[in-house]
Amino acid sequence: MAAVPPVCDFDWPAPDFTLPATDGQTYRLADLAGPKGTLVMFICNHCPYVLAVIDRIIRDAKELQAMGIGVAAICSNDATSHPADSFENMGKMATAKGVPFPYLHDEDQSVARAYDAVCTPDFFGFNADGRLQYRGRLDASRGQAGPEDLRRDLFEAMKQVAETGRGPAEQVPSMGCSIKWK
Repeated sequence: MAAVPPVCDFDWPAPDFTLPATDGQTYRLADLAGPKGTLVMFICNHCPYVLAVIDRIIRDAKELQAMGIGVAAICSNDATSHPADSFENMGKMATAKGVPFPYLHDEDQSVARAYDAVCTPDFFGFNADGRLQYRGRLDASRGQAGPEDLRRDLFEAMKQVAETGRGPAEQVPSMGCSIKWK
């Protein structure tokens, strides 16, 4: 069953974290922050909603990074019940897809709980002050990728955050597989 996160709680402060990444490094939120904002995404390896749009996520991440937005993805799923989401398999996917951002492992699920993450994908777009400005969808794709000409909701919102420090007033929530809790 699909899960849908709540609407954006504007100006909610980004919770700090320290997590290992598939590139062998450990990152804190401050290490990932960009001069114009930060995008934290909860994704995983097995979710059909993520797999349908992972190439679009990568495309948008690259373009947002060029605008000064820091980007990171976090997998918080229980790898015991969903072995495809193990740290080892995260690394394989990051390499195979050429993921241009740190892919972090939240093994104890504390970061997902701190963010109140609901589904994969779940997007949290913060401004340069670390205040939430976007909690919406990537685009109108659902369990499969929609047409290439869909409005790029996440990209447009984070571009606005980079330019003005504020996200759009109207946001459509993301939808995806529920976080697989332990």
